[in-house]
Amino acid sequence: MSYDTINLSRLEEALAELSYPVSREDAANTLDGTTLLLADGEADLGELVAATQGDRYTSREELQYSLHNTLPTEAVGERYQSEGEG
Repeated sequence: MSYDTINLSRLEEALAELSYPVSREDAANTLDGTTLLLADGEADLGELVAATQGDRYTSREELQYSLHNTLPTEAVGERYQSEGEG
């Protein structure tokens, strides 16, 4: 993995570099030490993957979905805010 730090908006790119199918453990180990920049703070991407529910992921989309379910609500910004309203 070639990322030390990555924005949440670029998560898809980092996950695309994994070879699928991939076990949760292998993905977590590969991504360990990569800092994921969130709207309110940061987190270790490997630790987030380790906290997901699946044991194995067959695609980037599947892992990304599982990660989004693991992220704290503060990760994506203020709750109930819509970028389309203004």
